[in-house]
Amino acid sequence: MSIPETMTCVEIAEPGGPEQLRTTTRPVPSPEKGEVLIQVAAAGINRPDVVQRQGHYAPPPGTTDIPGLEVSGTVVALGDGVSEWSVGDKLCALVAGGGYGEYVTAPVEQCLPVPKGLSMLEAAALPETFFTVWGNVFDRGNLQPGETFMVHGGTSGIGTTAIQLAHQLGAKVIATAGSEEKCQACRDLGADLAINYREQDFVEAAKEFTGGKGADVILDMVGGDYLPRNLKALNRDGRLVNIAFMKGAKIEVNFMPLMLKRQTITGSTLRAQSVAAKAKIGKAVKETAWPLIEAGKVKPVIYKTFSLDQAKEAHELMESNQHIGKIVFQVAE
Repeated sequence: MSIPETMTCVEIAEPGGPEQLRTTTRPVPSPEKGEVLIQVAAAGINRPDVVQRQGHYAPPPGTTDIPGLEVSGTVVALGDGVSEWSVGDKLCALVAGGGYGEYVTAPVEQCLPVPKGLSMLEAAALPETFFTVWGNVFDRGNLQPGETFMVHGGTSGIGTTAIQLAHQLGAKVIATAGSEEKCQACRDLGADLAINYREQDFVEAAKEFTGGKGADVILDMVGGDYLPRNLKALNRDGRLVNIAFMKGAKIEVNFMPLMLKRQTITGSTLRAQSVAAKAKIGKAVKETAWPLIEAGKVKPVIYKTFSLDQAKEAHELMESNQHIGKIVFQVAE
């Protein structure tokens, strides 16, 4: 299979707004030991890409500055020591950067087969969200069947994934969203209760739904004044997991109730974790989530697709918060 020397990709001219995204030409990367080179079919767009573009989420040392954390595509070259994949294989992969390009390298441990029945476009919407949800809701949050789970931003890529997985794995699900249309989308995906946060206090609604107890696990990307409210909405021995702080990371909080109710606050980012840590999450995702996808019980929700030269418009849509589900680049036919 012939591989060109250069490729089209999207780079960040300088930190700032969506207008700082521009297409350019870069050398095609070469796979290192234990990596595969992927010809990208499609690439998911995620909130961390926006934060990187704004200058607040630098790539890990040694990682390309090209944004993009998840892709689907075809293996076109193998690094030394790779036996798990062959040239021509179709896969989807979690990458630490470089997804907004025609070619990208990925460690084999972060590559997963395309689930049966899914298109390459749909497969590109899986890795970042499924790894993030699994690592935070089920690993760090230790959500168990029969417990109550609440997710903020229920119609985001993370939210739509979290609702479906938690529902399918036996939890009761509460989701918050900003309109009746979005709340209905949450219900359609399996939420037992959808709260329009513009009209209802999610603390009161969650308490009422749980008979005064509160949620056992809360996944939050809002931060700011949601932190003390989340603690009020959390059950005894409850776990609050933060994966972003869109409303700010600094706030004054009274932690006495946390101690008295034996609550836990935790959180993580995915990108900077080791390949070994991501491999462990990937193994669990493949064993638990992939069968649910192939059975048609869980599915990626795709809102809109763009081409690489429409990166500015794609990020504008992401920042408008109008979308339900994932925004994806169609890179190759």
